[in-house]
Amino acid sequence: MMTIDTEDLLNSIMASFDRIGYIRPEDIPSIDLYMDQVTTFMDSRLKNTTRDPQNDKILTKTMINNYAKNDLLPPPVKKKYSKEHVLLLIFIYYYKNILTITDIQTLLRPITEQYFGTAESLNLEAVYNEVFSMQKEQVERLKKDVLRKYKDAEGSFEEAPEEKREFLRKFAFICYLSFDVYVKKLLIEKVIDGMQADREEKGEKTGRETQAKKERR
Repeated sequence: MMTIDTEDLLNSIMASFDRIGYIRPEDIPSIDLYMDQVTTFMDSRLKNTTRDPQNDKILTKTMINNYAKNDLLPPPVKKKYSKEHVLLLIFIYYYKNILTITDIQTLLRPITEQYFGTAESLNLEAVYNEVFSMQKEQVERLKKDVLRKYKDAEGSFEEAPEEKREFLRKFAFICYLSFDVYVKKLLIEKVIDGMQADREEKGEKTGRETQAKKERR
């Protein structure tokens, strides 16, 4: 039987899914932006998804400069960033907590080379729209998966002393979620390694080669 405390926790977890930020391309200013304007825009759209909205930063000037130095982001034109720059920064924002710079290079270099600044209908905005169009459906699936893990955790440690049961069940819940993240991260890395191997076979420049050159400088 779940206590009021655990019901509140579950409701809070479910509510957090509704705060997951999705920036629609039409919400991004169509005019080019200076760096301060880019960071302000990103903060205004994604701040509520952070752990500590009062203090956490979505992007800083240093971060953006580092992304450009590491070839994750094409250089700005006359210190201004286009709508496509912002789209790339959104991808980087989601990647940066789980992937290395080298892996992000491997993912984004082909995207930038083929779709950034093109006049074709299949441009960067079209790629972004295709990827994020399924967001709502994905969030609903995640809600069901998290709810299932939470209920599994609530059914664990039945034989534990009552005063220790709540902590142990929360610990189990975190373990279930962590293992899921661990397995998905391994899968992502395997897919990226395969993408890199394909590019190397074709003689194309890869993220690891770029990073190795930078380290030799």
